[in-house]
Amino acid sequence: MLRVKKRTLLLIAGIVWFAAGFNVARLGVISYLAIEQQWYWYLLSVVVFLLFGAMFYRMTKKHTKRITGYREERQPFLRFFDLKAYIIMAVMMGGGIGLRAAGVFPDWFVAFFYTGLGCALALSGVLFIVNFICNELMKTARNT
Repeated sequence: MLRVKKRTLLLIAGIVWFAAGFNVARLGVISYLAIEQQWYWYLLSVVVFLLFGAMFYRMTKKHTKRITGYREERQPFLRFFDLKAYIIMAVMMGGGIGLRAAGVFPDWFVAFFYTGLGCALALSGVLFIVNFICNELMKTARNT
């Protein structure tokens, strides 16, 4: 299996989380275009963003600590998540895709929920990338 420096796992996590968040938010924005614009839908997007953002922020900190705590410098590239995170991701993706495909979620729900959730996911990706950059800067400072 391909092994990378453990710091690189932070970058991989950032790219994966940002891409997932961007795509989820994109679906939300597309749904916003299909509904009657009401101020409260935007407020609900902010509430979803704050709730999931707080949860993803804690998760980002936890995964960053786990990744930087690995003893061996080179790790399998899939170790940017632990098993629990992969299960959560699979359930969320499978559930979201399945329920949307079944037509369970109306456009108004997809609009506010997916926009808030997607922005929170994307911001977590940015936080992972910031952690990667900070880790690289600290490494560079130690070597000078």
